[in-house]
Amino acid sequence: MKWISYLAGLAGLITVIVLGCQQNWTEIGQALDHAGWALLWLLPFHAVPLGLDVMGWRALLRPSDPERRARFSFLFWVAAIREACNRLLPVANVGGELIGIHLVKRRGISGAATTASVLIEVLLTLLNQYAFTALGIVLLVCTQQATGSATTVMIALAASLPLPIGLVLLLRFGNLFSRIGEIAEKMFGGESKLAGLLDGAQLDSAVREQFHHPLRMAIAGGWQFAGFVVGSFETWLAVKLLGAPITIWDAVAVEAITQAVRHIIFFVPAGLGVQESGLLIFGHMIGLPADISMTLSLIKRLREILFGLPALLSWQWLERHQKNLPPERVAEAPEGA
Repeated sequence: MKWISYLAGLAGLITVIVLGCQQNWTEIGQALDHAGWALLWLLPFHAVPLGLDVMGWRALLRPSDPERRARFSFLFWVAAIREACNRLLPVANVGGELIGIHLVKRRGISGAATTASVLIEVLLTLLNQYAFTALGIVLLVCTQQATGSATTVMIALAASLPLPIGLVLLLRFGNLFSRIGEIAEKMFGGESKLAGLLDGAQLDSAVREQFHHPLRMAIAGGWQFAGFVVGSFETWLAVKLLGAPITIWDAVAVEAITQAVRHIIFFVPAGLGVQESGLLIFGHMIGLPADISMTLSLIKRLREILFGLPALLSWQWLERHQKNLPPERVAEAPEGA
């Protein structure tokens, strides 16, 4: 239902405009001038948390890729595309995962195994988000004695906790995709297009195989959580460059809770208005002036564009380049692409 995404995006854009009109743009300009070109260091720095996330994905995918067709450099490129799609395009945080599955399958890796690895990775991301947010709330309460808004976020997370728990149970025991295939077959009759695209029983088996290796999942989750924590240093570095005081603990707290709000309101494309509101509210709780919080949001948006746009363009170039290639040549795409 694209109209919901469009309406949410429009509401988010209006929120950004309203918040922007309330800011002192002279002070925002002065803060950016104070930081200068040093802000460009945020671009290569973002590769660190993204690389940690890729290490987790690679741990889940490695058993299905004994020939190492999907090396780290390739998965890093795919992860950059996934992130860019979810951050920059109106796909409600799911389009990037579908594109990632499509690109990895082109390397000749089993579609069921690839899809299972992405599903488990998304599940681990969800669980890590809860843990990271809990850490952020504890830090916020301990360092700032702020309980009002932090309590609201905690209540929202607690209310939504049945979602990841139910998802774990469905994926582990529910034969979810086999049931989806059966429902599609009953609805459309005979061999449905959905069943033709994906073997539900095979995918259920691949997902259960992942659950049979808890150590592998724990390692992947550990890499992901490390990526969450290291990513907080982007907030710390940006605020420091803007000339405002901030501790590492405050940066972790603000990053964790702002991400949680953005995940809760996931249906807003690119988190328009959600990120800006979150940074203004929780930035205020740690003593950041409103102009610094808004500048931080602008910097994050700019980094998303400058880091994600080349990934999206390279993906589109590859799609055009491979359109006329025979199927056996598709898996021979350059390693860096």
